[in-house]
Amino acid sequence: MRKPALGVAALATLAITATACGGGQPAAPSAAPTASTGATASAAQGGGKLVIWADPNRVKALKPFTAQFGTENGVTVEVKEISKDNQTTFLTASQQGSGPDIMIGAHDWIGNLVQNGAIDPVNLTEEQKAAFSEMALKAVTFGGQVYGAPYAMENIALIRNTDLAPDAPATIEDLIAKGAELKKAGKVKEVLCLPVGQKGDAFHSYPFFASGGGALFGATSTGDPDAKKVLVGSAESVKAFEKLKALGEKGDGALKTSITNENYIPSFAAKKCAFLVSGPWAMSEVKKGGFGYDITPVPAFEGGKPATPFVGVQAFFVAAKGKNKILAQEFVANYVTNKDVAKALYEADPRPPALTAVLTEVQAADPDAGKFMAAGKDGFPMPAIPEMAAIWEPFGIAEAAVVKGGDPAKAAEAAQKAVDGSLKN
Repeated sequence: MRKPALGVAALATLAITATACGGGQPAAPSAAPTASTGATASAAQGGGKLVIWADPNRVKALKPFTAQFGTENGVTVEVKEISKDNQTTFLTASQQGSGPDIMIGAHDWIGNLVQNGAIDPVNLTEEQKAAFSEMALKAVTFGGQVYGAPYAMENIALIRNTDLAPDAPATIEDLIAKGAELKKAGKVKEVLCLPVGQKGDAFHSYPFFASGGGALFGATSTGDPDAKKVLVGSAESVKAFEKLKALGEKGDGALKTSITNENYIPSFAAKKCAFLVSGPWAMSEVKKGGFGYDITPVPAFEGGKPATPFVGVQAFFVAAKGKNKILAQEFVANYVTNKDVAKALYEADPRPPALTAVLTEVQAADPDAGKFMAAGKDGFPMPAIPEMAAIWEPFGIAEAAVVKGGDPAKAAEAAQKAVDGSLKN
């Protein structure tokens, strides 16, 4: 991990992954790995049932593979759909002894899940570890141990309607100028489609905040975030909030609280804006818009720092209090790491695969995946640190306040006090 100060989106422990748009039905598995004798022994020990919790898109993709796994191991595999407050639901069920054997979720849950004793390390071999993207493996590593089998990566980028804006903007200023020009000409309704909402959205606005010089925490000597050094109220962060205010409702009008996670992608697909800041989950709807598009890195402010995106990783976790832990380890370590499963998950929800061999195949068939990866090549995984739950809401409130035209210094100070109070600094 790099040593400069780290920003809020990189440090949030809340799951901030956007809702995926989904895709086609996955193909049936063609070459699943052979189950180990340990898995078979576990089936009898645990009552012959493996329970997996997943969101709707993963449920559809997994069913052909879980059925085959169940047949090969002589067990029943139940895939249960969880579509709301997945992390909290899992933690509550784990504490009550009613949770699954396997949970699927974002890597930035890990610190909180480990702190609550909800997941076990995943037993991957060195060969299996080497098959993953270095960034994906780093994301699921916490306290020196691997706590999940990664299967997909994601980061935001600038998605552009090339019919309206043929050239990629070199700077944020260029982006805003072009968007304003199109709006004045009546060709679009909005300068930029980036979600803010009433509570802020640090994940999507973070590249702008970082480019403006903002940061949330200092760093320890090892480059890890230092929760004792909160920087959201620092002079540098105030300047970054000032830049967000200048882009906001009483400035350029590019950032608006009326643009939300519910409407920003549909607005772009409907040609109401020429620029969209989003991730791979947006592409299904974008393609339905019927216009030319391109995917490039989010540009920086002129003379500013890089507009660094943060990389999120989706992973399979082994529940620490599951009833069939050995069988769960077998599925996560030796089945999820199979190429066919990774391909099916990609087809159901097109986010770049974590297995490098599958990513190479996907990039050859889908240039968009390669462009998203290129846009995130200088990013790094969001640290999965449990204390960061104290950061998310205060930062979002500060962001929304300045976008509405509020005083950046006051907003930053209020966020600083809220975080320090929560962390008892």
